[in-house]
Amino acid sequence: MKPNLKACGQALTTAIVNAALAVALMLLVEFAISGSFQAPAPYLWAGLLIGLVIFAAQFWRQRHLCRSCKTDQDSPATPHSSLHSDA
Repeated sequence: MKPNLKACGQALTTAIVNAALAVALMLLVEFAISGSFQAPAPYLWAGLLIGLVIFAAQFWRQRHLCRSCKTDQDSPATPHSSLHSDA
């Protein structure tokens, strides 16, 4: 359960930051084109959709990384790990 929560937190952080940056960029372009600083509803919906897509992808990725890291820690040392002095 803990790896899923960790993956969820990291994915949520990434999604919020990227969605906010996407909305800010859309508003900046809108301001450059029209000269007014309005936040039309489609931009907010697009930001929400971007956030959801990024969250889903990052959650899947982070969960996969957490699981593979856990299995690497659980597995015994490989023969090649003894060849490196920093391993």
